[in-house]
Amino acid sequence: MINPTEGVKDDSEENYGKHASNLRSQMRRGMIGSNTECAHYPCHHQGQNCTFCFCPLYPCLDPELGEYVTSRRTGGQVWSCQSCLWIHRDDVTDSLFKMMPEIGENGLDERTRSDLKARLEGKHRTKAKTIMVLGATSGAGKSLLVAALCRAFRDRGLKVAPFKSQNMSLNSMVTGDGEEIARIQDLQARAAGTRPRGELNPILLKPKGGVTSQVIVEGRPYKDCTVQEYYSQFVPDEAPVIIARNLERLMRTNDVVVIEGAGSPAEINLRGRDVANMYVAKLAKADCLLAVNIDWGGAFAYAVGTLMLLDEEERKLFKGVLINNMCPGGGSLGESLDMVRRITGVPVLAVLPHVPSLYLPVEDSMDLDQRDDGDGTTVVAVVRLPMISNFTDFDALSLEEGVKVIYARTPEELGPADAIIVPGTKNTVQDLLWLNESGMASAISAKVGTVPVLGICGGYQMLGRKIFDVHGLEGSGPSEIEGLGLLDAVTHFDSYDKRTVQVLGSLADGGEVRGYEIHMGRTERLEEPLFRLRPDGREEGSWSRERKVLGTYLHGVFDLPAFRGFFLSMIEHRDAPKNNGTDHDAEIDSSLDRLAAMVEEHLDLDSLLRGDGDVP
Repeated sequence: MINPTEGVKDDSEENYGKHASNLRSQMRRGMIGSNTECAHYPCHHQGQNCTFCFCPLYPCLDPELGEYVTSRRTGGQVWSCQSCLWIHRDDVTDSLFKMMPEIGENGLDERTRSDLKARLEGKHRTKAKTIMVLGATSGAGKSLLVAALCRAFRDRGLKVAPFKSQNMSLNSMVTGDGEEIARIQDLQARAAGTRPRGELNPILLKPKGGVTSQVIVEGRPYKDCTVQEYYSQFVPDEAPVIIARNLERLMRTNDVVVIEGAGSPAEINLRGRDVANMYVAKLAKADCLLAVNIDWGGAFAYAVGTLMLLDEEERKLFKGVLINNMCPGGGSLGESLDMVRRITGVPVLAVLPHVPSLYLPVEDSMDLDQRDDGDGTTVVAVVRLPMISNFTDFDALSLEEGVKVIYARTPEELGPADAIIVPGTKNTVQDLLWLNESGMASAISAKVGTVPVLGICGGYQMLGRKIFDVHGLEGSGPSEIEGLGLLDAVTHFDSYDKRTVQVLGSLADGGEVRGYEIHMGRTERLEEPLFRLRPDGREEGSWSRERKVLGTYLHGVFDLPAFRGFFLSMIEHRDAPKNNGTDHDAEIDSSLDRLAAMVEEHLDLDSLLRGDGDVP
């Protein structure tokens, strides 16, 4: 066993004198945040706080923060902090800076260092507590439960991050760093009060049609994979490394990491190939919660069946079952709750009530089949494309008084529409073919000039005259496809490059807009632009005033009230909206607060954080 004293002395008195001198300089300099001018930045992690370049707690001898290594200078054993991220967190640095006593000529003695570290650990974990929410089925509510827990823990002053190792979704967004993640992980990051970034959702699968998906790794396009290629090559060879490095970084830079599973952990046909459920639970040593939606019926069968299909080691990770979405007047569940414990050994921790009227994005496009938003007489019809993406773009329209948003599959549903939107798609060419074959293209064209028609991203590309694709359908070679011809614009797919960026700008007639671009292809237009973007003044989008046809690449463009009002003002005989200034972000935050209050009331979060086992 290594003698800590010998290891420390091997660093030499000369080095300790320099270390003490550096600490005194740091204290005089004060808090500095990230020193991006440093030649070694980032020596620990991106966004690190560099105030304590030389750690006052050295050598802490904490095996979670460092390890003994062989000195390159003397060959002896010295304490290495190279992998320590804890001291470079903003919250930890701030607390330590306030705790630091006056540093003497010889730096901090061992007793003072130990005392400081103990006090600091009382406020900030050196490695995060991990809690994982898994669903007995899809639609169990696990995504929103993760968001609720993130907000509740954030409100307690903890540093929190969500994590989902692998997600399959066409509903994505772009972070401030230009990284693409699932929209639901962006919501969870907002709930946690943390910056959305690729490491929260390190693997994102975006179906492209057929059996092929685009694989996004840490927010950047990586490659296309068929189902067979993904499970036979990517999952065993690459996914574990990607997941482990991102999860480890989050665990070392947060007090709590709340992990979301995917689908069901008991899909035995995927055993050994599932990197989104029990693999992550075991990797993180997470306390697991199983969510089941009682509104679906069969809740207890789902809960018991899921747990009993797991092996004993996996079942032991589950701290409890959450019966979710209980409606008022649903009756007493009585002895059925205890029966779950008797059969599986896992208790029911809480019966969580349905929280009505939440303004939050949905993750799964299947939810759109039963979804109409708003209850007004002004009908905005969003074309329900087979490969629809980013459908949360239209959530904010329901904030406008008198507006009802429907998702239309047939030409007949477009008949009574007061406005039409052709949304984003993961496959512009295939969905354009569907528009023509289904009769939707003719129905849209028949409404031009009488109602506003808006295309977003892929929808914008479809509204143009032509699409030139150098790759063609499934790589068949160069092709020229006729668009709907409602805008004088031509789109070129001439590379595999994807544009992912957040943007700010204004309407031509004034009014702030913001959004983000996620698209391949470039569009040349002849009509007047719809927006002018900052800071470079770039013109974006296309607008045919007389025909009331508009196109833009900006997702999320309805989130601010200016464009909502502008678009709806084109509808004839519509009264001026009374609540045009409703804040989209404020409505989301209010809903997150309500969810957090619900879990605080019905779940013992203190016991959950301690990991006591059974939570009353």
